[in-house]
Amino acid sequence: MPTLRYNLIYATNNRATLLTDTNIYNDIHKIFEFKRQTVLADKILTNDEKTEAIRLLTKNYDRNKVIRNDENVESANRSWFEEAKTHLTLSNKWAEIVRCYGLTQNPSNGNYMLVMGKMDIDLRNYLQQNKLTWKERINIAYQIIIKLRQVHYEKAIHRDLHSGNILFSQFNDCWYISDLGFCGPADKSSKSIYGNLPYIAPEIIVGKEYTFASDIYSIAILMWEISSGQPPFINYGHENEIVMNIINGIRPKIVSRTPLKYKNLMKECWDADPLKRPNINVLEYEMEKIYLYYHNMPVELFHSEIDNLKINKSSESRANYTSSGLFTSKIHNFENLPEPRNATEEEQEAFHSKSYDFSIPDNINDFNKSSKQNSNRSSKIINIFKDDSIKFSEEFKKLQINLNDDEKEQQIKSQNININDDEEVYNNQNLHSREQNELEIPEDGF
Repeated sequence: MPTLRYNLIYATNNRATLLTDTNIYNDIHKIFEFKRQTVLADKILTNDEKTEAIRLLTKNYDRNKVIRNDENVESANRSWFEEAKTHLTLSNKWAEIVRCYGLTQNPSNGNYMLVMGKMDIDLRNYLQQNKLTWKERINIAYQIIIKLRQVHYEKAIHRDLHSGNILFSQFNDCWYISDLGFCGPADKSSKSIYGNLPYIAPEIIVGKEYTFASDIYSIAILMWEISSGQPPFINYGHENEIVMNIINGIRPKIVSRTPLKYKNLMKECWDADPLKRPNINVLEYEMEKIYLYYHNMPVELFHSEIDNLKINKSSESRANYTSSGLFTSKIHNFENLPEPRNATEEEQEAFHSKSYDFSIPDNINDFNKSSKQNSNRSSKIINIFKDDSIKFSEEFKKLQINLNDDEKEQQIKSQNININDDEEVYNNQNLHSREQNELEIPEDGF
């Protein structure tokens, strides 16, 4: 088999991207066909190299898939459309958001669906399926924080961050934020909240407005989940118990051997007082220092075959959490709750040292009027009123994806992943090498 000149293949595909006039080729199908014809017309590549170049273009083209399709949404209003528009706009502006290509329509019932980029796995399942080093865990947390920074830069609040909508792409070894702006069914009450309970900030639970700080709280819980490898409050399945724990300042038990600076930053982010949480810029700056400390650690300091996370993950816990409604975003109504507070270290220790009887009756609903509406994490139909279909379609056409210079640059970077591994922070294979397995870090160290 002849040797393929990948440098020329990538250069040809990059040239095709740069030559694409999105005023003419204004959807993903036209863009793909233009690029394919550009490759076929190339005078330098061999036939085998053209075949490989088109294969790479096709792989990227085929990654687009309808993934938001949920029959549970029976009504929609203008706010649903605005949320879809927000996702479409921001995801096409920032590569950090799972790409949204627009709307398509189900011919059988006229319902609208978002067409989004296909991802491979969510964070929750990724953590369960992979044994990760601290270096890898910190890299994941750092990537997620960078992604959220772009959302906050646009003055947007996510409102429902959890490990089910942090998604991983093997294509470029990156983590992305999904479900931006989708803060619940269209017909939910204005007094209710929508979200994944263990990740909801305490001030939101008691009825305050969403702020940037409420997203920071969710990041803290994600940081804990990344450090522990399991979802928060996994052994406390009753919502009433979890709500009161969160309000009273109880947080998941920090696992042993968590790096000190990582632990302290996480605790700042889950403070009961939203004003005491760092903003996204401070959070990114502090996490960057932790990330660089590990990223620049000399290889010889890493000890192979050392399990740096002594976490007791019982098979029972693994088996039960995935099907639990606790880890599903849904509507919640809470009333007459006290103001959130921080628990003392003694209260935290006492709570986590107790044994619990988890056979709490299902009919306890003193203050929780939680809806039984479940949301399929892989998808949601945007069920836009039929009368507004034409107007909505026209508005979405105006927002149709345009491959501007930033987008072209992003595509070029993804084409060059296999060439520039040493220069790309998030595609550096040293982050996942066998020889850099685990480092024994004392709890009072970095």
